[in-house]
Amino acid sequence: MFGYIITNHETLSEERQQRFRAAYCGLCRTLRQRHGLKGSATISYDMTFLALLLNALYEPEEKQGRERCVAHPAKAHDYFVSPVMDYVSDMNLALAYYKCLDNWEDDRNLMSAAESGLLKSAYERVKKAWPDKCRAIENWLREVHTFEREGKMEIDLPVNATGRLLGELFAWPEGGEWTEVLRTVGDGLGRFVYFMDAYEDLPEDARKGRFNALKPLRDREDYEEMCRSAMSMMLADAAEAFETLPIVQDYELLCNVLYSGVWSKYALLQKRREQKKGVK
Repeated sequence: MFGYIITNHETLSEERQQRFRAAYCGLCRTLRQRHGLKGSATISYDMTFLALLLNALYEPEEKQGRERCVAHPAKAHDYFVSPVMDYVSDMNLALAYYKCLDNWEDDRNLMSAAESGLLKSAYERVKKAWPDKCRAIENWLREVHTFEREGKMEIDLPVNATGRLLGELFAWPEGGEWTEVLRTVGDGLGRFVYFMDAYEDLPEDARKGRFNALKPLRDREDYEEMCRSAMSMMLADAAEAFETLPIVQDYELLCNVLYSGVWSKYALLQKRREQKKGVK
């Protein structure tokens, strides 16, 4: 799961693409400094978006730079870092750790089990620094596994649980002026992420007999329309809250993600389906 909160490169200017890449590289650099190379390997576009969002809202001092790294040794690249990225990198690491545990739980994936072992000590440090945030991640994974184990085929249950999780991670700092608005943005995006992931995985989950809460709905005549409408409403909740934030810096870039980028995977799936139909 996760990996859906991305930019739409086709509608993004080169300048804003470079800005997103600089944020991505800055977050990667922060992960490496705080958690080593194994930490930087966990970087995600979802958390890059959160870093940009919090950075745009609170406008902390940024440190610009240019460097080569292990991932890109041949060519130097721009980056920027700010105090916001310390928090976001820790949340990125915690999510990656639990993603590995989730993969092991679902598929008995040995690689994921090994990766979780490599990340465990770093996660324990993050947990000590952010106990409430990590407890939210633990509770979310426990909830979702309970739904799966008990075969609860009600899509709203895991969808809402994931919304609560991402809402908690977006709500930073606790007690700040904009904390509850950020929570609403994260909640809408979290619900969308789970639903989109279930939508994408349904064909394979059905073939392999794996849990997917959309299974009972797949034979509805209006299944596709229902899915698109549900995801649209979730994103509308996130966007409505986002528009109340006093954001000027990187506003167009953030809008590109919220209004267009998040639909990139959906559009790709539809294109592939049309191509398959054309082959038949």
